[in-house]
Amino acid sequence: MTPLHLSFYSAFTLSTLGLAFHRTHLISALLCLESMMLSMYVALSMWPIQTQTSSPTLLPILMLTFSACEAGTGLALLVASTRTHGSDHLHNFNLLQC
Repeated sequence: MTPLHLSFYSAFTLSTLGLAFHRTHLISALLCLESMMLSMYVALSMWPIQTQTSSPTLLPILMLTFSACEAGTGLALLVASTRTHGSDHLHNFNLLQC
């Protein structure tokens, strides 16, 4: 395994562990999701270089677009939940209550 692959795998794994274990605030969960998407974007961007493919791929740009949409939606949910509940603590949200 090359050091490049090791850094991508470790960045994705650390982001997943951060999402699994540090779920007190909504903003920390959103940051972990963004770091997962960023590590996947960098891995997909480096993939044609590693395989020595001459054709450019559209997949990293598409993934970056979806990541920006996800960030915008997440921040809108953060603002809406902070306005209605008073904080961004995840234990204050009851998903069964309408």
